[in-house]
Amino acid sequence: MSVPTTASTRTVVRRGQARLVPPTVILSFAVVAVVLSWSLAPGLFTGHDPAIGVPSDKFLGPGTAHWFGTDNLGRDLFARVVHGTASSVTSALIAVGIGVVAGGLIGLVAGFAGGWVDIVLARLVDVLLAIPAFLLAVVIVSSLGFETVNAAIATGVSAVGVFARVMRSEVLKTRRAVFVEASYLQGGSRWHILLRHVLPNASRSVLTLAVLQFGLSILVIAGLAFLGYGDPPPASDWGLLISTGKNYPLAPWLVYAPALVTIATVLSVNRISRWLRKTD
Repeated sequence: MSVPTTASTRTVVRRGQARLVPPTVILSFAVVAVVLSWSLAPGLFTGHDPAIGVPSDKFLGPGTAHWFGTDNLGRDLFARVVHGTASSVTSALIAVGIGVVAGGLIGLVAGFAGGWVDIVLARLVDVLLAIPAFLLAVVIVSSLGFETVNAAIATGVSAVGVFARVMRSEVLKTRRAVFVEASYLQGGSRWHILLRHVLPNASRSVLTLAVLQFGLSILVIAGLAFLGYGDPPPASDWGLLISTGKNYPLAPWLVYAPALVTIATVLSVNRISRWLRKTD
């Protein structure tokens, strides 16, 4: 006996299908989980010292003894990649934190206050967005000094304009919502409406953007380290490992291994961000 399909039944089916997590997203979460585990407890994944090598083991190819091979000093490349994860992840988190806090605050004030405040802050954001993000990061880190923390600060400042623009647009959209107007009519204060209604609803898109920016920050910070704007050797930032490895063309794993880890991490974070945007 067939059961008639009603509109409510189709809605339930669609909702049930929407809750299914695609395999690519599961794989992306697994990659990110591994990377985060490397950054929190690198000693659990490798027993090799990332800074001290064995001269007789120079330029060994990937194998069971050294998963990613060894470098010109006989250091285990897998250990260097794993121990360098903490610096890359921490720097990306700092960059995202600066972008979310500074950019979100600028967008929130501009969108909610309106008037001349919105005009002034909007022009400031336009100036930030007019400068290429990577170029702005290079200028800032050159002024602050060549360290990974400064590279993270520079990356965060370069992302302020993007977060401010998204937050402002979401605040303007939320201000026109019916429930906000109803709160005004019921005598709600501006602070109550801002904190109770506008900020929680406007921050959803910003949080999704923060996930995407985390992956972009890893890429930008790796690019800065590749150009020499990060910590000097014997640091093992991913970008620095790639930069050092390119000097030894007969040992291509010195470039391929950290580059593939960087690419896999960034693509996984981007895939998670797209999935979160669709399910929002």
